[in-house]
Amino acid sequence: MVSFIESPSPEKHSPFEDIQGLIVGTLLVALAVQFLQACDLFTGQIAGLSLVTAKATGTSFGIVFFLMNLPFYLIAYLRMGLAFTLKTFTAVGLLSIWSAVLPQFFTLTDVHPLLGAALAGVTAGAGLIALFRHGATLGGVGIVAVWLQDTKGIKAGWVQLGFDVLVFGLALSFFDLHAVAFSLVGAAITNIMIATNHRRDRYIAR
Repeated sequence: MVSFIESPSPEKHSPFEDIQGLIVGTLLVALAVQFLQACDLFTGQIAGLSLVTAKATGTSFGIVFFLMNLPFYLIAYLRMGLAFTLKTFTAVGLLSIWSAVLPQFFTLTDVHPLLGAALAGVTAGAGLIALFRHGATLGGVGIVAVWLQDTKGIKAGWVQLGFDVLVFGLALSFFDLHAVAFSLVGAAITNIMIATNHRRDRYIAR
């Protein structure tokens, strides 16, 4: 005789769990940024656009990243609610801080670009998944991607990959072809991780 046990409803994360999720997620992404900068590479989404802009203008990545995200908070508030917006704002602020603080304590040297791209892709993917599962993103396209996945069933990873194509096209003006190719590997790893691991039917975090 086969018995069927109804799965318990998913519980909301506690405030403490959300805080540690935001800290760990943004630290992982900040580490990914260190790998990318050490290899003179970049990534996709607003973070990638910020890296390209920072390289082109000589401005700090953290400052550019924070400013580029400002217009997206209105979208987040209107489509995803106040809690999501506040968590995302906090995550963006934390990443900007970690990106400025980490280089003061360690530097990465002699990293092969392919390995650097792969490690950046893995750490960024893990960090973003942690943020998504705690009801936050790193702003920008991530806000739109999570909203489309939650409301339309369109994979967040594929939405972000589409935007990444535009970022990589722009990057050709500031990076050589080899750097773009290696960077594409890292971005692909990140988005594949998100597309295959962040599924609302398996894990609900709000």
